[in-house]
Amino acid sequence: MSGCIVVRNAEVDASLSSTPVRGKRALEPLKSLAAEHKLPFKIIEDHQVPVSECEVHRREGDLWCVLEGSVRFVVGGELVNPTNRPNADGTPNENELVSDEIQGGIEYALEKGDWLWIPPGEPHLHTCEGTARLLIVKIPV
Repeated sequence: MSGCIVVRNAEVDASLSSTPVRGKRALEPLKSLAAEHKLPFKIIEDHQVPVSECEVHRREGDLWCVLEGSVRFVVGGELVNPTNRPNADGTPNENELVSDEIQGGIEYALEKGDWLWIPPGEPHLHTCEGTARLLIVKIPV
């Protein structure tokens, strides 16, 4: 038996057909499918997210594709007063830094069909005034 997992267009369409909810969230049913099979991707929805948490992933890069809408990313620069993201058990996650602010980053406005690669160790955030749906693929170092 192969270790391959097929994600059918119907599962993607079902994820994209959900009604937007204010904030950031991973969309079902792709969220559960990805978790069940430990897949490195999901579809994220940003709906009216004017402020975003800034973050750095030390051991993985993010490959983003805008599926719907438009979104603003700030990438690069430095996190201001970063802390380690807590794990579920409350201990600090040494691979994830978070902050409320990026100083000196570059802003990118992305539209449907645009792709953005953020390498490991690069500060970033994304915000959205309307609704954007984004495919994110996590790529380990």
